[in-house]
Amino acid sequence: MFYFDAASPPKRSIMRTAIFIAVTASLMTLGIVMQSRAQIPKVEPLTAARERALKPKDSFKECAACPQMVVVPAGSFIMGSPDSEEGRNESESPQHTVTFGRQFAVGRFTVTFDEWDACVAGGGCKHYRPRDEGWGRGRQPVINVSWDDAKTYVAWLSRRTGKTYRLVSDAEREYVTRAGTMTPFWWGASISTEQANYQGTEVYGGGSKGEDRGRTVAVDSFAPNPWGLYQVHGNVIEWTEDCWHGTYAGAPSDGSAWLSADCDFRVDRGGAWDNGPASLRAATRNADSTDYRTSSMGLRVARTLTR
Repeated sequence: MFYFDAASPPKRSIMRTAIFIAVTASLMTLGIVMQSRAQIPKVEPLTAARERALKPKDSFKECAACPQMVVVPAGSFIMGSPDSEEGRNESESPQHTVTFGRQFAVGRFTVTFDEWDACVAGGGCKHYRPRDEGWGRGRQPVINVSWDDAKTYVAWLSRRTGKTYRLVSDAEREYVTRAGTMTPFWWGASISTEQANYQGTEVYGGGSKGEDRGRTVAVDSFAPNPWGLYQVHGNVIEWTEDCWHGTYAGAPSDGSAWLSADCDFRVDRGGAWDNGPASLRAATRNADSTDYRTSSMGLRVARTLTR
């Protein structure tokens, strides 16, 4: 049996305060959840009909924070470099023909911090938030991501859109870099720091010395190549799907990823802000361990298209 006395009102006041605190905490939690959900990009995947209607150089985005994709034509090219090319090495030989039997899509830009941070906000990318080295986020290319990290991003993007996003293959990366050309760079045989971001204290192909920026620049800096892709030379190195092979002996001829041999190391391409110009050539290929992170490493995504 309970007896109420003059102390009862304060007890009711304490109870009301406790309820107020609980309700306030619940509303704050709801607000945080709603804010987090608001950061997750709304998904608008292509319909099958629209996807089949795509033509080379068409572009699309399947959510506000998804990469902008550009359609690349089917076709053939000569992969690798001739013996006469300045700066070449044995891993770029033998030259061989690669044929893409169908068109595919590739990111117009390297993946940005905005795009990566959307993945983290959406519960993906293993909640990994890479350092930006004080250079800013936003439209800067995401850096300090390993091959393993890159795979978490394309896995999240595929889950969110219901479409097959992936890393580019080694052959795809050279194909889209050349964009129908055969010179070391899509614009010709020499390079300047007005065309790409690299260590401008070094020269290539009779060019002149230029600027050494010492950091990344925004992904839409410089002119795009003939297929509409930005920075296929320089700024950040990009991971590919392929396992490392020292030469092209036995390489696939259909442009698919070569998934045998030393898969602890994956091919990367494009050169970066801290590389000399020879490392930016279309044929240059290197490899790093799948857990390697550095301020010069990023990624560009590809998307398989339905027929």
